[in-house]
Amino acid sequence: MTLDHAHVALKKVFGYDTFRPLQAEIIQAVYDRRDVLVLMPTGGGKSICFQVPALTQEGTAVVVSPLLALMKDQVEGLLANGAPAAFINSMQTPNQTRDVEDDLLAGRIKLLYVS
Repeated sequence: MTLDHAHVALKKVFGYDTFRPLQAEIIQAVYDRRDVLVLMPTGGGKSICFQVPALTQEGTAVVVSPLLALMKDQVEGLLANGAPAAFINSMQTPNQTRDVEDDLLAGRIKLLYVS
């Protein structure tokens, strides 16, 4: 995978023309399958660093988030921009969770947020 794919996803899904400082380097490290630990301030662009690789590579990324409101906001934003995402948490009914599991098993989810 190349950063060209990342730039396409950045523009198409998130509407940005360029990455913020260090985002491209972090994403390239993910593409290179290197271990990555990212420490950035709130609003620094950490989510792009895992969302773009998840959307441009095979498989599903599992995001563990203890903040239900943030999880819901991120999934809603991704879905609004055409990115296949979902969440599973304690606020869902068993039927809602089962629907997400069905979508996951069918390969229809690229980012799965869990709490």
